[in-house]
Amino acid sequence: MSELDSEAMEDEFDVAAAWTEEAARALGPGHAVPAGCRGSGSVGALRWLADRLELSPGDLLVDSGAGVGGPARWVAGERQVAPVCLEPMIGAVHASRRLFGLPSAVALAQALPLRDQVAGAAWSLGVLCTTADKAGALAELHRVLRPGGRLGLLVFAQVVDELPAAPPDGNSFPTPADLTALLDDAGFDVVDRATADLHDNPPGWEDAADAVDAEVARRHGADPRYRNSLQQAQRMGALLSAGALRPELVVAARRA
Repeated sequence: MSELDSEAMEDEFDVAAAWTEEAARALGPGHAVPAGCRGSGSVGALRWLADRLELSPGDLLVDSGAGVGGPARWVAGERQVAPVCLEPMIGAVHASRRLFGLPSAVALAQALPLRDQVAGAAWSLGVLCTTADKAGALAELHRVLRPGGRLGLLVFAQVVDELPAAPPDGNSFPTPADLTALLDDAGFDVVDRATADLHDNPPGWEDAADAVDAEVARRHGADPRYRNSLQQAQRMGALLSAGALRPELVVAARRA
């Protein structure tokens, strides 16, 4: 990853996380979870994953690349599980703790601070596309899951031979076949797979997330880091709108 890529991703995932926390707090209850889930799937996608991960109350759920913790907070409330949020960007970790009170730690996807075979379930949402070492991230998730434990993924898969426009800095997108091979090589068997509807949300959900985005823009729109973060999101949106990327939901079981 180049210095430029690193700077763009820091603006997108670290600086913007602190701004999201600030705006969600200012706007009040009902804004934090929708804003925290933006970019990590819809409520329908999260429910699809939670159902197939076979989560039960009290289960430990490892969230690798948790961002500010929106999906983890949602699933904790919906399924009464105990998520632990692991995220390389310190601003996002602080936001997760302050917004939701979730157990969170700074950690690379390839070096999770957890014991071997500690969990029965894990998920990683929109994360594989942001790391060059996809095999290392999947190997680490295999390590922390028990045999038979389930992994849920949201992956933006490249479904054209060549992207029609520049991708967000620091992103690389596997093809569906690449993803299948990566999971197999890491010791996972695919259980179920679907295309995510990124707009499958309850009434008012996207309005709340939009309000947080607008508040961030009002407070920080003149900051070059805001423009960098916005450009990253716009590049991703353009590729999705063009049909060059497909949001894939995958649940896979860890082989022994």
